[in-house]
Amino acid sequence: MLRFIVGGLGLILLAGGTSLDRASLQGAEPAEVKTADTPLIPRRQFFGNPEKARPRLSHDGKQLAFVAPEEGVLNVWVAPADDLSKAKAVTHDRHRGVMAYSWAYTNEHLLYTQDKNGDEDNHVYCITLATGEIKDLTPIAKIAAEIDSVSEKFPEEILIGINDRGGREYHDIYRVNIITGEKQLVQENPGLAGFMTDDDYRVRFALNYTPDAGQVYLKPTKDGDWKEFMKIDAADGMTTSPAGFDKTGNLLYFMDSRERDTAALTTIDLTTGEQKVLASDPRADISGALAHPTEKTIQAVSFTYARTEWKILDPAVQPDFDYLKTVADGEIQITGRTLDDKRWTVAYLMDNGPIRFYIYDRPEKKATFLFTSNTALEKLPLVKMHPQIIKSRDGLNLVSYLTLPKDADPDQDGRPNKPLPLVLNVHGGPWSRDDWGYDPEHQLWANRGYAVLSVNYRGSTGLGKKFINAADKEWAGKMHDDLLDAVNWAVEQKIAQKDKVCIMGGSYGGYATLVGLTFTPKVFACGVDIVGPSSLVTLLSNPPPYWMPFMPVMKLRVGDHISEEGRKFLESRSPLNFVDKIERPLLIGQGANDPRVKQAEADQIVKAMEEKKIPVTYMLFPDEGHGFARPENRFAFYAVAEAFLAEHLGGRVEPIGDAFEGANVKVPSGVEQVPGLEEELKK
Repeated sequence: MLRFIVGGLGLILLAGGTSLDRASLQGAEPAEVKTADTPLIPRRQFFGNPEKARPRLSHDGKQLAFVAPEEGVLNVWVAPADDLSKAKAVTHDRHRGVMAYSWAYTNEHLLYTQDKNGDEDNHVYCITLATGEIKDLTPIAKIAAEIDSVSEKFPEEILIGINDRGGREYHDIYRVNIITGEKQLVQENPGLAGFMTDDDYRVRFALNYTPDAGQVYLKPTKDGDWKEFMKIDAADGMTTSPAGFDKTGNLLYFMDSRERDTAALTTIDLTTGEQKVLASDPRADISGALAHPTEKTIQAVSFTYARTEWKILDPAVQPDFDYLKTVADGEIQITGRTLDDKRWTVAYLMDNGPIRFYIYDRPEKKATFLFTSNTALEKLPLVKMHPQIIKSRDGLNLVSYLTLPKDADPDQDGRPNKPLPLVLNVHGGPWSRDDWGYDPEHQLWANRGYAVLSVNYRGSTGLGKKFINAADKEWAGKMHDDLLDAVNWAVEQKIAQKDKVCIMGGSYGGYATLVGLTFTPKVFACGVDIVGPSSLVTLLSNPPPYWMPFMPVMKLRVGDHISEEGRKFLESRSPLNFVDKIERPLLIGQGANDPRVKQAEADQIVKAMEEKKIPVTYMLFPDEGHGFARPENRFAFYAVAEAFLAEHLGGRVEPIGDAFEGANVKVPSGVEQVPGLEEELKK
């Protein structure tokens, strides 16, 4: 669904995903194990729940909600805005936790979406604060429900997208009363990829993909049909889209890369057709926007190249940003605004510490500290993340991020005193990106003695259309070359030891790991694949139903799994077909309920390796999906990954110990390949 979020603009991509959410993983109980000049930090510090996170004021500013553990599981808590000591949990999940939520405009209800065990059978729930009742607003099996719109004009009603018809490829739009649960059909989907609605709950546009992977935006007609509003060719398809409306509904905000490389924020007057550019940056696409909560005017925008930078459009908020820059270090994020715009919630993102949260009183120009996501992190010897621009062999700028062990880089200049073993950490998507900031994996591996490098390879988002389009049909091709170029750069810069480089990642990053071990078998000392596809043919042949409208884009960007020629090409880029080339150890982690990269992707490559007697360790999590949501499962996986890396790269290691306590995991293959694993599983 296309949607406008007051306080930020976001491109919602249907493909890919990362296995970890940085902001949600900042929390654990403090402890230290001294082994060297820098203490060995227990991995629980990095992969546990936050103490508190995601604070949001109610729209009237009287209450504050946030997520925090209750009996060890993340739940939503609510307190008077100025007295956190009176906070009470309003959800009581005892399994995977409630990760995200939002306030309804009643100020008496909270909304959240949740699935079961990572299967993405998403339902929308409403919490009535006065009674504690939690109502499932979408009590239908096997759907991927989405909150489409929430408007202050209709406090007791929201729009929800529900895909409960036919093959469940398409979402219809329903108007749902959050108190009674009654729903009314607003727009039946005739076979379109998505809709765009306004604050009056009118369907204003529809999106569909053309057979050549372009996009067509349609307007509804009075007789219930659709007429073309605008066509976007495939070259601009991932960097051009409508983003929302101003208060009148006549001014459309539009992210546009046509006739330029990077996506600018523009406006289109729907009465005259006139288009104006509000803000642009030649290095990066627009990455965020701050909109007035009722006027819906854009007051500031952000662009993220190596770091996020804000550009003020409305002088009215300049004093606010000037003041907020003096409050704390880190990158500023405005995470919420009350309806009267007198109070904001503000987050400061750090690279070597927890997120700091504040309530900002605009009339008083005063920020009041709320909490950090994890006070224990403030006491730990965490390290800086260094942005790096690496040139690819064909001249692209690869925006990358390097983290080094504290003892190896005492002056923190981003260069170690001697070459180190390197972990190449590849992001998922591939249509997403790495950013500067606290990263639990970077901190863990750096603490264990490794240099850690994350690379925005071609195809990563936020860096212009040429950079995205350069990845078309380059899975296992030039996208992999970019990773190799980054490794070579690290070796040439005397950051990395050439013979001690591990490649790891989740989703597309898991695929990149398998590519690394099959297509370039001598480059990497080992690999860690988290929910990565092993065959592009089987990946594209078995998508979740809601991917179907997006499949023309997959056909263009990845390959055509339908035609004979296309299948041959995809087979040539599928690690499963080159298993016999693997020379180095492999660890695989997979969620059994993953609807995107299904368990069969891991099963088939493990079976092929076993048949060829190639060692592989396989960890299967029965209650996980596309990544590991439960802290107990994360502890188990990273305990094994840590022992695995120590065996093959030689870094420090915390014993597996009690890491499997509370985890739901099977190890069907390769128990003997990881030191200490077999003994722990027998306990």
